[in-house]
Amino acid sequence: MRVSTSQIYNIANIGMAKAQAAVTRTDEQITSGKRLLSPADDPVAATTILQITQELSRIEQFNKNITIAENNLNLEEVALDSVTNLIHRMKEIAVAAGNTAVLTPDDYEAYATEIDSRIKELLNLQNTRSSSGQYIFAGYQGGTQPFTSDGGGNYSYHGDEGQLRLQASSTVNVAVSDSGKRIFMDIPSGHNTITTSANPANRAVPAATVSVGQVVDQEVFDELFPEDMVITFNATSAVIPAADNYTITERHSGRVLVANAVYTPGQDIEVEGVSLQISGAPMPPTAASLPFAFNAAAAPIDFATNPTTVTVSVGGRTETLDLNVAVNNATDFANALTAGPNAAKLANLGLTVTPAGIVSANGMNVTLRGGNADVDNATGLTTSTGVTSTNGRPGDSFFVESTNKQPLITTLSRFSQAMKNIDNTEEGKAQFKEMVDKTLVNLNFALTNITSVHGEVGARLNTLESSKDLNLDSNVHNEKVLNDLQSLDYAEASTRLQMETFVLSAAQQSFVKVSQLTLFSYL
Repeated sequence: MRVSTSQIYNIANIGMAKAQAAVTRTDEQITSGKRLLSPADDPVAATTILQITQELSRIEQFNKNITIAENNLNLEEVALDSVTNLIHRMKEIAVAAGNTAVLTPDDYEAYATEIDSRIKELLNLQNTRSSSGQYIFAGYQGGTQPFTSDGGGNYSYHGDEGQLRLQASSTVNVAVSDSGKRIFMDIPSGHNTITTSANPANRAVPAATVSVGQVVDQEVFDELFPEDMVITFNATSAVIPAADNYTITERHSGRVLVANAVYTPGQDIEVEGVSLQISGAPMPPTAASLPFAFNAAAAPIDFATNPTTVTVSVGGRTETLDLNVAVNNATDFANALTAGPNAAKLANLGLTVTPAGIVSANGMNVTLRGGNADVDNATGLTTSTGVTSTNGRPGDSFFVESTNKQPLITTLSRFSQAMKNIDNTEEGKAQFKEMVDKTLVNLNFALTNITSVHGEVGARLNTLESSKDLNLDSNVHNEKVLNDLQSLDYAEASTRLQMETFVLSAAQQSFVKVSQLTLFSYL
């Protein structure tokens, strides 16, 4: 067989290149310590290595989550421990305060001072922040301070009911926070009670405040429950002589409980078994009005021949007024609007009518609608399509809401207030003893609620510990499998490198010999 010189060189080049590649690959394996240098070396093993690597990354993240969760829950546990100790101290004071036969007003003042100090401590605990600056009892609103004082012993919650959760393993999701509303606010009360608050739309500057209040006659209040009450400040002209005054109504029915009572700042307001105080200078209403502009060119307007009606609405209440007499001017029209049954209807809405227009002294805006062209001419307003005043501003108002729950901080505020205002009479001592009994019951409910949450926190920490152990076992197993798949057997690789080096050397030496075989050597 004839072998050309070019073939000799090509065959030698290919052989030496393959041998050199084998040597280089083995050398790289030894240098990196890895059996697989590319997925092409073993596609199945490469796929498995990728999956295991991803799983190890997930486990690493799970472990980071567990660390964060443990820090948060440990911090919550410390806060709850402190609150529990605080409650126990408050129970001790309540038991001691019940000894009305021995204690003096000075003793009660000293107890009230300690309770006020403990209220500040409780407020700080409820506003506990994590190392990252997040409020741990604010639900999802970690950047918002959850508990603030509204004055008068009232406190508001500004968080939500959310519960932060973190993934501790592929199958375990753990809550790492609790809503302050659930822990400290939604505590069952041993009796029907109230919460008080100021309307956020109040206009007084500085703002008037309402005290936390308390139920002083449980039987009377239980008859009102679960109805709420609204305290609304009226125009000073509502009483003679003119003075600040208020009206108390049932929130849903509108039934008047107290009408036009003269207001004295800080004085007890007692209604339906509830006692509270309002301090400051609440704003009276700014009257709302719809001015009339009688169209004299349209006179006389004969409602006697063509009787009609017009609807008047104020504050969600509506009355229909009848017009059935002829009118020649604005005074006639005002008289027609207030004639007969119309007068009682207007009084029910708190409205007055003059030739100049219709006025709502309580500041609630007035709507006239349902009229016709004659009514429009008599008023100068588009009553046919509806018209509403815009200049009214209601007086400041305060809410007294019925509830069967009592926040822990409210329990302490009411207890402190009761000790500051104890009446050193037999009746006063009896009322105070009843307050002590209520306080002890509510403190026990608060302790039960917090103990329940405390137990849940402990259970979550146990779950995290178990998840951490499981992640460790999984991590060890995956590392072993990964090591088996990609780690290099150095002894085998070294032997293979020597063999491949020998093959390369042999190929090179063979080529040298073969390349010298030429006919020119025999001439």
